[in-house]
Amino acid sequence: MTTMISRLLQDEQGATAIEYGLICALLAIAALAGLQSFAGSTITMWMKVSSETLDAKAENFK
Repeated sequence: MTTMISRLLQDEQGATAIEYGLICALLAIAALAGLQSFAGSTITMWMKVSSETLDAKAENFK
């Protein structure tokens, strides 16, 4: 029984898996934050395109 506990205490594979999991989680959070920032500017751009398109269309029907 003590040899099994000793082996469990020396095993580092679980710690490595947790470290990789934390790194993946941080990368996912950073990617989501970047995409959220990018989405705001993209929405603004498309709203401007839509507005200008509607203005040009309205000018053609005058």
